[in-house]
This record gives sequence, C-alpha cells and structure tokens, in this order.
Amino acid sequence: MKTWQQWAYHGCRLGLGGLFLYAGLLKADDVPAFAGQIAAYRLLPYQVNYLLAATLPYVEILAGGLLLANRHIRPASLLLAAMTLVFIVALLSVIARGFEIDCGCFGPHDSSTPQQALLRDLGLLVLAHFTFHLRNQCVARKGV
Repeated sequence: MKTWQQWAYHGCRLGLGGLFLYAGLLKADDVPAFAGQIAAYRLLPYQVNYLLAATLPYVEILAGGLLLANRHIRPASLLLAAMTLVFIVALLSVIARGFEIDCGCFGPHDSSTPQQALLRDLGLLVLAHFTFHLRNQCVARKGV
C-alpha cells in the first residue's frame, strides 16, 4: 500500500511533468509568436528573444517528459524549479513596470495576465519543491 508521501510525490511529478510537456509543445508549435511574447517583456536583446524561443520549449518538453517517465527526477525537477524562478522574476518585473501583456506561458493563444501567471508559477514552484524532496523519502521508504 502506498503512503501519502508516495501519492503526493507521484501527483506532483505527474502534474508538473504534464504541465511543462504541454506548455513546451504549445510554444514549440509557433516559435516566432513565442519570440514575440518574450520580446513583450522587454528584458532581453532582440536576437536573444528568438534564441530563447527556439530552445526553451524543448527544454520544457525534455524535463516534463523525464518527470512523466519517472527518470532523472531530481535534475528535471531542479531544472524546472530554476526556470520557474526565472519566470517569476520576469513576471514581477512586468508587474512592477505596469505592462499588460500576455504571459506566453502556454503559447501564443494564452491570455493569462501577469498576475494570474505569477500565481500559477508560484504553484508550479511548490510542485517542483515537493517533487524534488519527496523523491528521496519515497525511494528510501520503498523503491518507486
């Protein structure tokens, strides 16, 4: 019988992995539009926006896929947590400067406000934290 930690671990791992896999696939589908959404933040030079738009979705797909496959959990969850922290800083910057832009979190058709995206990202950070830390407890208790 699974303990509550094992259920929580698998729920966090599958939720986080599925969300990032889905978000990455949506962004990879329209890289130029995603580059435009990154440019709206006005944080990076123009050329860097396209480089980021061309690579970030595939990093999200890879890390999300690793979590779904239950492989390399700690590195994948740590990578997603670090990326989420960067997203949170970018969103706080946009909110502080008073920009009303679409966050770009789920591709070009996402119409989330920066405030909504910030709340969602804080939740994702919590999921990444629990995925990272519960992995050790579950493995130590009974192989996962």
